[in-house]
Amino acid sequence: MYVSVMIGGGMLYIDDKARGVHEGYLVTPITRWELVLGLNVAGAVKAVLSGISLTVIGSLLAGLGVIFHPEAVVELALLIVATSIAFNGMMFLLMVRVEDPLVPRAMFGVLNTLLFFPSGAIYPIEAFPAWLRAIAVVDPFTYAVHGLKEILIKDGGMVSIERDLLFLFAFGIGSLMIATPLFQRTL
Repeated sequence: MYVSVMIGGGMLYIDDKARGVHEGYLVTPITRWELVLGLNVAGAVKAVLSGISLTVIGSLLAGLGVIFHPEAVVELALLIVATSIAFNGMMFLLMVRVEDPLVPRAMFGVLNTLLFFPSGAIYPIEAFPAWLRAIAVVDPFTYAVHGLKEILIKDGGMVSIERDLLFLFAFGIGSLMIATPLFQRTL
């Protein structure tokens, strides 16, 4: 999902600016908030589709039958949507003022490393040193990984992912609220 957001959200917007494609939607009479929302919804839809596809395929390959339970499907859908909004909001906030199309490509690997490894996807967060645990607390990947583990592996239910959903939705909406005033409607 992160790769989908990075390519579909961050890089696409910068590439549109570099090619002049963004001029078409900058001259429309819609507001700055509507432009930011439209760009982010488009990126989030792509991330949701890739997240659902990967979750279903991965669950089937791993032999996890939880994806056949209606409650788990709803929980997974909510978590994937929240994760997509959080990732897309974060990337848009980071890319809103970037002009050079090489910057997101350079940031991609660095961000992936900085956000993926402290997320608890590979090692348990409890085993981290204090400074790395502090990063994990503000890392949206941490909450996405925790939620997916709770649903797919532990069958924890909605109660076990409420905190993850709350953080991811708040992080995504907060990122978009900060990015909106930073978005320039100039050519």
